[in-house]
Amino acid sequence: MIPAFSYSRVSSREQEREGYSIPAQRKLLTEYGRVHGYVAREFIDVESAKNPGRKQFCEMLRLLESDSACRIVLVEKTDRLYRNRTDALAFEGLIETRGVEIHLVKEGRIIRKDSRSQDKFMHDIHVAVAKNYVENLKEEVKKGMREKAEQGIYPGRAPFGYRNNSLSRSIDVHAQNAAIIKRIFELYATRDYSLTTLQKAVLAETGVRLNRAYLEKILKSPFYIGRFIWREVEYEGTHAPIISLLLFQRVQDAFRSRNKPKYRKHSFAFAGLLRCAYDGCTVTTELQKGKYVYYRCSHGRGRCSLPYMREQDVSEHLGDVLKNIYVPETIARTVVDSLQANLTRCEADRQHQAAALNQRLSAIRTRMDQIYEDNLDGKIDEEFWKQKQAQYREQERQLETLALSLQTPVAADHLLTVERIFELANKAHSLYLTRNLAERGQLLKSVLLNCTTDGTSLAPSYRKPFDLIFQRAKNEDWSGRADLNCRPLAPQASALPG
Repeated sequence: MIPAFSYSRVSSREQEREGYSIPAQRKLLTEYGRVHGYVAREFIDVESAKNPGRKQFCEMLRLLESDSACRIVLVEKTDRLYRNRTDALAFEGLIETRGVEIHLVKEGRIIRKDSRSQDKFMHDIHVAVAKNYVENLKEEVKKGMREKAEQGIYPGRAPFGYRNNSLSRSIDVHAQNAAIIKRIFELYATRDYSLTTLQKAVLAETGVRLNRAYLEKILKSPFYIGRFIWREVEYEGTHAPIISLLLFQRVQDAFRSRNKPKYRKHSFAFAGLLRCAYDGCTVTTELQKGKYVYYRCSHGRGRCSLPYMREQDVSEHLGDVLKNIYVPETIARTVVDSLQANLTRCEADRQHQAAALNQRLSAIRTRMDQIYEDNLDGKIDEEFWKQKQAQYREQERQLETLALSLQTPVAADHLLTVERIFELANKAHSLYLTRNLAERGQLLKSVLLNCTTDGTSLAPSYRKPFDLIFQRAKNEDWSGRADLNCRPLAPQASALPG
């Protein structure tokens, strides 16, 4: 018996069903070896031959180069042995230098060093045909995937939060993972998390471990708002979005801001309310001996003259800002009526802007359709189409974000009621005195933007509509108290002890 190598290969289940199965090839080669007196060692690969590097194929090549005992290779036909030029050249070298013979059983041809030129020529043609088959198949697959993408179906494996539906060949939302995705976006949009701390928070809340790089990929992927990118082009998907466009935009803004999250070990009642009158820096807090809270200039522009202020003293003097405020109910009603009129104007502006944005969106989408047709007709090249498509998609996304923000009518419940304004304006100080430090801080933040202090006086800046109310309270005798307008807007003579 003559030693030989037997090589069989399939690259897909479809080929098995079409008669290229491994058992069918082995049976053919075994029978051929029996008839011609060959005893064969089998090599089997279950992978594509379009690229070099098949495991069993490479092992067979190694043995043909190193072991002179076997010079014969049995194979069903050319495309079972190779479909790329690199592997064909490797065997051609073995044929010329090592005397290897290839027996192509179904083709009825033996390729050896002294084969007829016609046989070698036909073999080269079969190699070229096998290679062309792979290249053509690749082109058809790419074309099919692009067409699928144009129809809005992602031609790949669904990302975390979705799953591929093998029956409908579509992508469905994975209910459990989609809830995790939504939570990931919500947490990062708060800007209280870095990717590292977000990773820990997701693990603690859901038990799902996602690495930092994959988290960033998730947060930047448009797939979760119903779009996807395929071969550098963004498409509108048919899959259901998991998050809103506004939430996605908030997350992208968080990435662009590059602000590191601020972590506070302690919560201070009046943090963010005070600014230094000497240099305009923020007044920051300092905890001493684990229980005493002081307010001081943050010294962002160097040392200044602002003294240290105890939290209790700051609390008392901030309360004085609210002490002499009084607004008649009729005045509060006037302010609310003015705000209501402004609300009506805002609603009309909103409707006008929404209509204009919808027109611009329609124009952008018409351009996108036209440039796609131009690309199919060969009027523009692929690179230019990708570039313009990306530009139009970005414009479309920006317009959709704006349009979405304009969908909700301006709500009247966003306005402060007459009762609330009257309560805050007339009872602010008495309410303030009954609250603890944290609640006092919240009350002040609902009325004030901040207060500038030089350590001996406070100059407040008010939130709307309280800026208008307090300005009129300063100039008009609304309360009937003779001393109201004689008093300063903020305490001037008192000092804030250090």
